[in-house]
Formats: sequence, structure tokens, C-alpha cells
Amino acid sequence: MLRRLLVVLMLLAFVVPAYAAGDMASTLNAILLEGPANGNWQIKAAELNKWIKEGRKDFLVVDVRMNPKEYAGGHIPGAIFVPYNKVLLPENLKKYPKDKKIILVCVTGQTQNLPVLALRALGYDARTISFGHVAWIKGYYGGRIMGGAMRGAGYPLQK
Repeated sequence: MLRRLLVVLMLLAFVVPAYAAGDMASTLNAILLEGPANGNWQIKAAELNKWIKEGRKDFLVVDVRMNPKEYAGGHIPGAIFVPYNKVLLPENLKKYPKDKKIILVCVTGQTQNLPVLALRALGYDARTISFGHVAWIKGYYGGRIMGGAMRGAGYPLQK
């Protein structure tokens, strides 16, 4: 009897994670399929600026740049600072109201996209700003970085 129980438990140890992984993939895929119809959950900096000027309270901006000095040097009004690699920590998830849009913003619009799908899977109305702070701060160094990186890599490849 004990041997049968151990065999069942061992099988469950393999089946449950495999099922959960498949279920998670289905959940994430369903969210991804909604992306194109929802503008890939991106908003323009001008739209966010309009919301701020209107005094809207239905959103929270989360500045996900890695360097706190960048945040201290300038950020979107009302934004909170949470580096992108710490967005999903339990103590940070408590900061994001589920009844508001969560707007993620980084330097150039790349790393802000990493946590957006996970937040959406957790039930948050997460979005990003097209081109990040490059679109918000005039002459922001992120734009120069992007241009230099593209030139240095020899892009575009097709001419």
C-alpha cells in the first residue's frame, strides 16, 4: 500500500508541474493574442501627458529604470520607482492597485516590456509608453544610445 502511494505521489510530482506549465502557457498565449487588438498595451507619451493635465487618477506610472539616480534626476510626475527586475516581488505588487492602469516606463521602451505580460497575467491592466523616456524627456540620452547602437551595429542591414 505504501509503495503504491509513493508511486502515485511520484507520478503527481511530474504530472502536476507539466499540466501547470501547459496551463500557464495557455493563459499567457491568450493574453498575447489580445495584444494587437489592444495596441499591444502601449500608450503614447502625449496621451499620458494629457491624462496628467486632466488630473485623472485612474493610473499609476511605474518607472522601471534600473538606476535610482536616473529616477532622481527626472521622472514622470507621480511616478514611483521600481526597477524592472523587482516589479514582481510581493512587496512591490502590493503597490499597484488593480483598479487602475499600471503604466511602465524605462529608458528606451525595451525593458519596460519585460514585466508587462506577467502583470497582465496577474490581473493588472498593465501598459507601457511607446519609446519610454525617450518620448517623454526632450533630448533624453536614451535616444542617443539607440541611434549610436544602431549605427555601431551597422543597421539597417538591408539597404
